Amino acid sequence: MTAPRNPQFERVVRDSFAAQQAMATIGAELIRVVPGEVDIRVPFRPDLTQQHGFLHAGVLATAMDSACGYAALSLMPAGVGVLSVEFKTNLLAPAKGDELIARGRVVRSGRTVTVCQADAGMFAGSEETLVATMLATIMTIRERPEIVG
Repeated sequence: MTAPRNPQFERVVRDSFAAQQAMATIGAELIRVVPGEVDIRVPFRPDLTQQHGFLHAGVLATAMDSACGYAALSLMPAGVGVLSVEFKTNLLAPAKGDELIARGRVVRSGRTVTVCQADAGMFAGSEETLVATMLATIMTIRERPEIVG
């Protein structure tokens, strides 16, 4: 994997995640940050389900999108921001269990565009079921002080 361009990448990712209200709303927790990889945990909650009692696809996509964005940010230089410009999600199985883990990984880190992939696994006890996968394009935002992190 590519080395981070910012030696403070983990602090930058954690600070940005802490400021993201959407993650707080769904009860998400940043559980792993290494160069080019980020894992996000979302505990199962009935208020995050769709009509059949499965974790809503929007919650899965939200967690995977953030995992991809923060994986991309972990390899970017200091003082930049990230914005998703495109993603495709495949839903593979109903999301029912105790918790969701969204694992974002950088596929290719470029100057302006970074391509990431995420998998979402739903855990029931120690058993994991792959419930969704995502391919995302993340854009580096430069020279916009209102968009950093």
